[in-house]
Amino acid sequence: MESKGLRVQESDRTTARTRRATLTDVAALAGVSVGTASKALSGNGRMKAETRQRVLEAVQSLDFRPNQQAQNLHTGRSWTVGLMTTDGIGRFSTPVLLGAEDALGAGKISVLLCDTRGDLIRERHYLQNLMDRRVDGIIVTGRRTDPRPPLSDIPDGVPVVYVLSPSTNAADMSVVSDDAHGCRLAVEHLLASGRTRVAHITGPAHHAAAVDRALQTEQLLARSSLQLSTGRTHFGDWSEAWGRRAAEAVLRAAPDTDALFCGNDQIARGATDALRERGTAVPDQVAVVGYDNWDTMALAARPPLTTIDMDLGQIGRVAALRLLAAIDDNATPGIHPVPCRLVVRDSA
Repeated sequence: MESKGLRVQESDRTTARTRRATLTDVAALAGVSVGTASKALSGNGRMKAETRQRVLEAVQSLDFRPNQQAQNLHTGRSWTVGLMTTDGIGRFSTPVLLGAEDALGAGKISVLLCDTRGDLIRERHYLQNLMDRRVDGIIVTGRRTDPRPPLSDIPDGVPVVYVLSPSTNAADMSVVSDDAHGCRLAVEHLLASGRTRVAHITGPAHHAAAVDRALQTEQLLARSSLQLSTGRTHFGDWSEAWGRRAAEAVLRAAPDTDALFCGNDQIARGATDALRERGTAVPDQVAVVGYDNWDTMALAARPPLTTIDMDLGQIGRVAALRLLAAIDDNATPGIHPVPCRLVVRDSA
């Protein structure tokens, strides 16, 4: 039985369905003004629950689809957000994107993905495209933690959040992984298991992630009156090959080393391979901790790696929520670190 406000002639209903239904049709079917129908659909304004229900029933009956362009003009928003990445491989940007989409999707906001491949000309091209589409905001992410220059020529009212690679402008919003927290989890885990001769193998000395994690590791050991087993950090490549070579070099220089804290999971997997090949038991003789919790590496290692998870999905969600707040004129400038997680497996 139809509700009282929806009693119309079947011929009128059929006529409305032969063309695309309008808000006027919805209002007529619900027995309310066009303004009331609009407020009921937007969730604004006060009205009786029965009135709102009649409007919703009319929308369903007529299969009404709101005009998105008209809504955008009315609200001054496009309900789209740009996500620019330099990480063409997607190792870091994809989990961030998925986390951001979780938060943005709840607000029915679409994401436009642009891969700049680290090229400044591409970045400017995509930025212009995003401005032409009148995006409500932009998330910028990459695969390195090195600070980056802010985007240029951004119109007022279009907020930007930088992810993983913070902006060099302190007035910008940046969401990053808390490397200090990640290193503390790794070192404390090793010390709690009785390790006292810890070596650190990491990536290139010109990468912020390698330098920052090395400094944190040395400081954490010093607080426990310890130092690196070889007296220095071993910088190299973010690769399994480097992990194998570095593990051999560490044990030649300091045979009593009982733990390796590695700057990423690729290095850690290479190190476990080298230890296994020389007959050194992991973790009984030498414990190994990686960084990133990249399943492809961490689970395939023998034994599976204990590692630090940067929680990239959560970083993406936090970035999206910061951006949404900024779109609503509640920006929070500065660097916002997201805690890491220790994932314990068999290597330490």
